[in-house]
Amino acid sequence: MEPKVLIFGKGFIGERLAREFNAEVTERMIFKLSDAQEEYEKYKPDIIINCIGYTGKNNVDDCELDKEMTLTANSFVPILLAEVALRNKIKLIHISSGCIYDYDYEKSQPITEEEIPHFFDLFYSRSKIYSERALEVLSKTYNILITRIRIPLDDKPHPKNIINKLVKYGKVIDVPNSVTYIPDFVQAMRHLIKIDAKGIYNVVNKGGLRYPKLMEIYKKYVPDFKFEVIDYHKLGLVRTNLLMSTSKLEKSGFRMREIDSVLEECVQSYLKK
Repeated sequence: MEPKVLIFGKGFIGERLAREFNAEVTERMIFKLSDAQEEYEKYKPDIIINCIGYTGKNNVDDCELDKEMTLTANSFVPILLAEVALRNKIKLIHISSGCIYDYDYEKSQPITEEEIPHFFDLFYSRSKIYSERALEVLSKTYNILITRIRIPLDDKPHPKNIINKLVKYGKVIDVPNSVTYIPDFVQAMRHLIKIDAKGIYNVVNKGGLRYPKLMEIYKKYVPDFKFEVIDYHKLGLVRTNLLMSTSKLEKSGFRMREIDSVLEECVQSYLKK
């Protein structure tokens, strides 16, 4: 029998996982422990998946403007849900982020799950670190899984899909970055649930995506589309660009595809929607 899944949050990832897992979804705002406990009592799930998160109205810079919302969604809610999960002896899956590291392409290897997060320049990143560090400690004793995703790429249009964003901007940087292709992410989630995985797992595709390559494939099917490659260093933005290791996920028995190998499939499906 498939486990009964309750998803907190009906954003991009929440909606996608709800369809794939035939899960119940609650949009209730969680401000205190009793809020989360009442949702558990209402649905009686075997697994809670936390898809609540705040990335800013326009981008992560907006998290600096609304620190209360950022801390509540990214730091406090995951800990409240963890408390409900451990009290009721069920599994918590927390959707985390890879945007919690500083990275030097010349000196660094792809980041593993064992490396302690150290990117504090963005308030968004700090808020994600606060909850992840707490949940990692709890996961050593309780049934908690933390899946780190990064730059969601989907084969369906959505404002949070990186294709939507790049097409809208029309200007792209040329820096390799780890990316999570959502159809592969869903399969990885099925695998991790099946093996009852605990602790932190990077769930990104192998290799690094260069945005111009994705846009060239898009342009092949939309010839009138134009884009410009710009120098990232001249933008003056505080961002983290990085590559994440998939070795731990592979050792668990699941191999993520190379990111370049899914781009054609992704764009073709995206344009059919």
